[in-house]
Amino acid sequence: MSPKTKTALRNLHRVSGGIAFVLIASFWLSTIVVELTGSTDQIVTVKTAIAWGLIALIPALVATGASGFNLARGHIAGILAVKLRRMKLIAANGILVLAPSAIGLAILANAGRMDGIFITLQAIELIAGVVNLTLIGLNIRDGLRMRRTTTARLPV
Repeated sequence: MSPKTKTALRNLHRVSGGIAFVLIASFWLSTIVVELTGSTDQIVTVKTAIAWGLIALIPALVATGASGFNLARGHIAGILAVKLRRMKLIAANGILVLAPSAIGLAILANAGRMDGIFITLQAIELIAGVVNLTLIGLNIRDGLRMRRTTTARLPV
């Protein structure tokens, strides 16, 4: 892989990972704020916006994962192996819990069904969201550690 390609992949990985983290954090935080202080109409608006926000989040997560795999290029050991295990959990949580929950909550909110099912699904989504934020945060931390280690080994 050429140095330009590697630099481009690193930049893509950093930017797309940052975008994904910020989107998930904003979805989570906006949910907490609107549930605690918002009206029913505001809850509907936030739940609808989050569902539409998946259009930006999913490509950001795919770009983060794909660029990470390409950067690793078969050298999956140590910190990279840990990051890969976390990424598998992040992806599974997103595909199996977060995306369906976001869509389901938007449908329920728009139908005016803010009942026990809505509350239960909301609780599940909030827990899954904080799990993904934690795992992504740990991957960011480890990526920064890897970067410092690599930078420290470069000749002066």
